[in-house]
Amino acid sequence: MRPGNIDDALTHYEAARESLELVGRWLSWCHPGMTLEDSEAWLTLCDRAWRCGEFFAYYLFEREGGRFVGCCTINEIDKVRLRANLGYWIRSSRQGQGMATEAVPAIAKFGFQTLGLQRLEIVAAVGNLASQRVAAKIGATYEGRARNRLRIHGVQNDAAIFSLIPSDELATPVARST
Repeated sequence: MRPGNIDDALTHYEAARESLELVGRWLSWCHPGMTLEDSEAWLTLCDRAWRCGEFFAYYLFEREGGRFVGCCTINEIDKVRLRANLGYWIRSSRQGQGMATEAVPAIAKFGFQTLGLQRLEIVAAVGNLASQRVAAKIGATYEGRARNRLRIHGVQNDAAIFSLIPSDELATPVARST
């Protein structure tokens, strides 16, 4: 895991294009019209946001081979209430292999230990069962369904809300290597 940089634009773009059907269903930025320039703009924004402390995007890579597999972010940081959202996506060809369940606890620890956050929320569309499974596997607490909480591709969606706090015992399953 490491912060993304502009050199990751092509691999980010390729992973997003590969993942249009699975990831694009839940994340508006991942759509058929997405361009390499969109990935470049995102990575430029990530670099600026990291330096300003606005949000933190970690890029995830295979241990062997170094292939880009996805991203995990801490965003929507509320410095007054010491809370933020924790989001993640894994490219389609690597889903179901434990990548997110390995990365998310590490990112949560960064949020708690380095940023001093006291609450992280995982907000997943009610139909996004894969993201909900990751939240449950790592030990996040399911808090309920928030109506119209997410806007995806111009449509309001209900969301499952999970939370993590610093005292939670986070499960850290080991990703299968390939």
